[in-house]
Amino acid sequence: MFSLNGKRGLVIGIANDQSIAYGCARQFRRQGAELAVTYLNTKAEPYVRPLADELEAGIVFPCDVREPGQLEAVFAEIEARWGRLDFLLHSIAYAPKNDLHGRVVDCSQAGFLQAMDVSCHSFLRMAKLAEPLMEKAGGGCLMTVTFYGAEKVVQHYNLMGPVKAALEAATRYMAAELGEKGIRAHAISPGPLLTRAASGLDRFEALMDQARDQAPGRRLVTIDEIGALAVYLASDEAAASTGTLAYIDGGYSIMD
Repeated sequence: MFSLNGKRGLVIGIANDQSIAYGCARQFRRQGAELAVTYLNTKAEPYVRPLADELEAGIVFPCDVREPGQLEAVFAEIEARWGRLDFLLHSIAYAPKNDLHGRVVDCSQAGFLQAMDVSCHSFLRMAKLAEPLMEKAGGGCLMTVTFYGAEKVVQHYNLMGPVKAALEAATRYMAAELGEKGIRAHAISPGPLLTRAASGLDRFEALMDQARDQAPGRRLVTIDEIGALAVYLASDEAAASTGTLAYIDGGYSIMD
């Protein structure tokens, strides 16, 4: 069960071997999927390229969604090489440091727009580019990564709270609009983990300690556990599930 043999997927967001995207990619590959992966820029490539080799990724491309044409080039290569796409993982987020570390009401318009563009709108762009490729595959699965701070106020999560809330809403609308084509969409909500992206949040280690103490199991989740959930969502066994907000946080989100 939950085999991804014969499936081809795109993973966007690997920064290093601690990335949630890498944990998911590793599990996708273990279950037989063929992968395309991206790296942010030439500075990030030396960290990602060895992981791509380990994953036996057939397509490895630069992709900074802020740079015109880079995302489109990734999908053009997938169309040329594979002709279809079965699943996609969007695991990127960004906000300028000054806006991220301040109050939400103090964030600049430019910072807000940039955070929304990279962290939310890029997923919509990916869905639009993936749509014809997933139609050719007879359907597919779009996945993104969110956090509990979208639903409740989490201290120091700040601007990313409203941005992730928009991402979750976009995922639901995406699921509704693409469902008739057999394309599903999910938002995966892990508990806090010390990834490169999370390290930009103020006092993030304190948030991890709080999550560990508050979770019923008194522990944090791992990137491999998150990847196992992503494998299920991408598999044929999850064909009847779409538009879900899938928590994998050790029960952190159920506690007051």
